[in-house]
Amino acid sequence: MAYKISDDCISCGACAAECPVEAIHEGDGKYEIDADKCLSCGACAGVCPVGAPAEE
Repeated sequence: MAYKISDDCISCGACAAECPVEAIHEGDGKYEIDADKCLSCGACAGVCPVGAPAEE
């Protein structure tokens, strides 16, 4: 199951830098995850300072 980034995102970019498949990109006001690319590895959740990425 793919991860999704909540509205708690502060757009710091830490998650995008950790994604091994480059599934995370800057969206409108927060980062977004491409569910088709996401491996559900949790790397993004491990580095997020506000816990915005979570499994759907």
